[in-house]
Amino acid sequence: MIPYSRQTISFLDALYVARQVKFKSLTQGFQIDNFEQKVAKYVGARFAVAVSSGTAGLHLAHLALGQAKGSKVITSPISFVASANSIIYAGQEPIFVDIDSDTGNISVEKLQEAIGKHQIKTVVPVHYAGFPCEMEKIFNICQKESIRIIEDAAHALGASYDTGEKIGSCKYSDLTVFSFHPVKSITTGEGGLITTNNEDLYLKLIKLRSHGIEKNDQSVQNEILGLTNGKRNAWYYEMQQLGFHYRLTEIQAALGISQMRKIDKFINKRRKIAKRYNKSLKKLDNIEKLKSNENIIGAFHLYPIKIKFDKIIISKNDLIHALKKLGIMSQVHYVPIPMHPYYKNLGYTVDELPNAIDFYYRVLSIPIYPGLSILKQRKVTRSLNKLIR
Repeated sequence: MIPYSRQTISFLDALYVARQVKFKSLTQGFQIDNFEQKVAKYVGARFAVAVSSGTAGLHLAHLALGQAKGSKVITSPISFVASANSIIYAGQEPIFVDIDSDTGNISVEKLQEAIGKHQIKTVVPVHYAGFPCEMEKIFNICQKESIRIIEDAAHALGASYDTGEKIGSCKYSDLTVFSFHPVKSITTGEGGLITTNNEDLYLKLIKLRSHGIEKNDQSVQNEILGLTNGKRNAWYYEMQQLGFHYRLTEIQAALGISQMRKIDKFINKRRKIAKRYNKSLKKLDNIEKLKSNENIIGAFHLYPIKIKFDKIIISKNDLIHALKKLGIMSQVHYVPIPMHPYYKNLGYTVDELPNAIDFYYRVLSIPIYPGLSILKQRKVTRSLNKLIR
């Protein structure tokens, strides 16, 4: 079976993890710091904070910004539900803005309209499939209104803006959040990471990810319990605010360090696969690939295609089942978030999201991952050609 995506784990990855398990600490050791430094250096950010998942990272990013309860936050309807759920976790209100049909990313034009209608405090652009949003334009719009920005880069480790900086550098945002789920650019099994260039935000994130506990010598609030002769007691720690258990383990960090050594190799393989798809699918009239600026370097976390189902005999559901019978897995990314029963029950509709709805009915993600061979890729394109024709 050809999966739509999968992790790429080598013997050296396994060896690195095994060494960590056998000889070193399993939690709260040095590997997390090493992993954070490697990712921060790779993307060009000052600070990085590893967490237990990308969703945890989004949650903490909102809390670190400290926006008031009930604040309105813009995000995309075409994303995994975590993009919106994390806003609700923080006690804020998601506002969904329609997408650009050509890219799957949030529409800058619609974003500007929404900012004119609502008092927006934060914008969360989602780099769909690993293709960067128009961040410079989004940044300029938000800066005028003192709106904060959190980049949801769960798909986008390894991608770059047209100005050359990598996503995660936070050139156009306050914080950027990555995911290390098995199908992402690199994996730690589960896990995530937040980057920022703001030291105050960094210190808040460090505290929030570990129960709100402060261990800094300069920050003892209960001096009677915490100090002896003006020095911090060796055993002492204090919880200064409500935090969470969102730590990554040392085992996961070890795998992440090993994976980061191959990040460029992984991304280059994904780009080569995408180029072959671009060439072979160009011949099929009823398939469109997503369009992106040629200067932008995507991570190709996914390879979504848009199919003109109104012009062919087979339905999307039947196509997915037919591909599966041929040994090819595909997926739909995503059901628009406001269409989920939870959000419908909150009163959300898709009335103002026509592009997102059309995108959902047409989009299909076909296999892409570093280990996808040329022969297997040919099988995918030939099968699509046969079934769609």
